[in-house]
This record gives sequence, C-alpha cells and structure tokens, in this order.
Amino acid sequence: MAAIITNTAIVRNPSPPLSGRRLVPSALGKARLCPAAVRIPSFSVSCTLTRETPAAAAAENGTAAAALRPDSFGRFGKFGGKYVPETLMHALDELEVAFKSLSHDQEFQKELDEILRDYVGRESPLYFAERLTDHYRRSNGEGPQIYLKREDLNHTGAHKINNAIAQALLAKRLGKKRIIAETGAGQHGVATATSCARFGLECIIYMGAQDMERQALNVFRMRLLGAEVRGVHSGTKTLKDATSEAIRDWVTNVESTHYILGSVAGPHPYPMMVRDFHAVIGKETRKQAMEKWGGKPDVLVACVGGVQMPWDYSMNLLMIKMLD
Repeated sequence: MAAIITNTAIVRNPSPPLSGRRLVPSALGKARLCPAAVRIPSFSVSCTLTRETPAAAAAENGTAAAALRPDSFGRFGKFGGKYVPETLMHALDELEVAFKSLSHDQEFQKELDEILRDYVGRESPLYFAERLTDHYRRSNGEGPQIYLKREDLNHTGAHKINNAIAQALLAKRLGKKRIIAETGAGQHGVATATSCARFGLECIIYMGAQDMERQALNVFRMRLLGAEVRGVHSGTKTLKDATSEAIRDWVTNVESTHYILGSVAGPHPYPMMVRDFHAVIGKETRKQAMEKWGGKPDVLVACVGGVQMPWDYSMNLLMIKMLD
C-alpha cells in the first residue's frame, strides 16, 4: 500500500478497503461518499471534486470532454464563465487564443520545459516517507505506504512557480511589459516576482494590508526581487480585496499589462490555464509512481487553499483513468 502527500499525498492499496467508493468533503467540511467514486477505484480529498463539479459529473455520466475542457463560454458545467467589465473582454479573448496556440507551439513548449527543468528544478521528487509510514503501520503489519510529492523543493519553495513562470513566458510572447498579481500568504507573489525578475518584466503585487503584516517575510522577498508590493486597505484587507484591486488595475492598464492570476479562479481562460500549467505535477506523479511501484496511487491527499493543487492532481488522475 502507498500514499502521496504534498502539498499532496497519495496512498497505494489502503487497508481496509473503502468498498470502491471515494470520500469527498462537503461544503461544511464533513466527508461524504461521492456516487461518482463507484466508477473510480481511488478517492481524493479535494473540495474541487464533489458531485456537483464537472469533474465528478463527467466521471458519473461518462462525458470525459466536459471534465477536461470548458465550453465555448468558458464554463465548466455551471461554474466558470467571464463576468468582467467589457474593457477586459478583448484582453481575455486575446489571452485565450494565445494560450491555445502556444499549447501546440513546439518552440514555446520546449522553452517552457527547459525553464521548468533548469530554473524551477523540476521534476520534483516523489519521496517515500519511511518513518511516517512506520508511524501509521498497524500491529498486524498493514497500513499505507506514504509518499510525499515534494513541491516545496521547487525554486521559491512552493508549487506556485509552475503557473507563474509559464504565464510570464506567455506574457512575454504577447509583448506585455508589465505584470500584476494578487497574493494572500505571499507564495504566489514571490513566484510572480521571481518570474518577472527572470524575464525582466515590471512587477506589481497587490496584497491585503492584514496579510502583509502576517507575511512580512514574503513581502520582503518580493521587494528584494524588484517587485512593487501595494497594500490593499479596503474590505477585509485580505486576498479577496487584493484580487479586486488587481482587476481594477488591469482594467486601467489593459493594453500594457498581463494579470498573472494564481488560483483556479477568475474569468475564463484563467481556470483552464492555471490547471494546465500545474498539470506537470500530476504527470510527474503518475510517471514516478509507475517507476517506483509499477502502478497508480490509490489515495490522493491534497491541501486546499486556492484549490488549484487538488484540482491539478484530480484532473490528471481522472484523465489517466479515462486513457487506460
């Protein structure tokens, strides 16, 4: 048996079995059985993959395409879409066209792969947590084998750099010289500031005043990397308000500015982009699992903040299931 935690964890052959059903958290944080899991022999702890979301609905109804790509309006089922000022519509359309084009551009993909390898430090290790495995081994010798997908070993210390560096490279291709971003705990801000420093782009980070006090070290790191950190004093002075302020900036400076959004949120095509740029985590995990024990993980445990982490893993495991 084995599991992977990382920022995520995965378990092989958990004991005792869960009768082929997957547990997912409800809106109130209590686990409940997901009917879609009957068709998927693993379970994942993810606030994204509930029955109401497209991923689970697709698994349940067998409509694979609905789970992998949004419709023409940018909606994943009843979620998603573009609810933004008209000023941003052209920029979003331009971004979507560029993203789809560069997804099939071999030169762009080669450059991105080289940056992820040589600058970010991918692939990140899939580490067997021997002592943690021993700690949870039962008296009869049964228990999970726990593996850690070490996204914390990436440059900047988190998974955020996967998306930030890719979007910065995309912005460079679009001819944008100015980058804005929102951040809460500061990891996305640090990753964006790092990416801008790498490509010589102007960088402005919006951060709630309350978050700036709590995460003073990351504020220092962003400024050290050359970013301008702008405190947001409206509302709750946290991430939601920082995001709103970043969008206001984008509306004003849309011609010269690219907004690097850090979570599976915001208007289409951002949720799709963030998911796809982080998909490298799930792809690596599958490859490493095959190398280490010749199979796929049975259980995935992921932290939930901006929700992109469980979304990236869950979507990759769902795609794996459909391709097998």
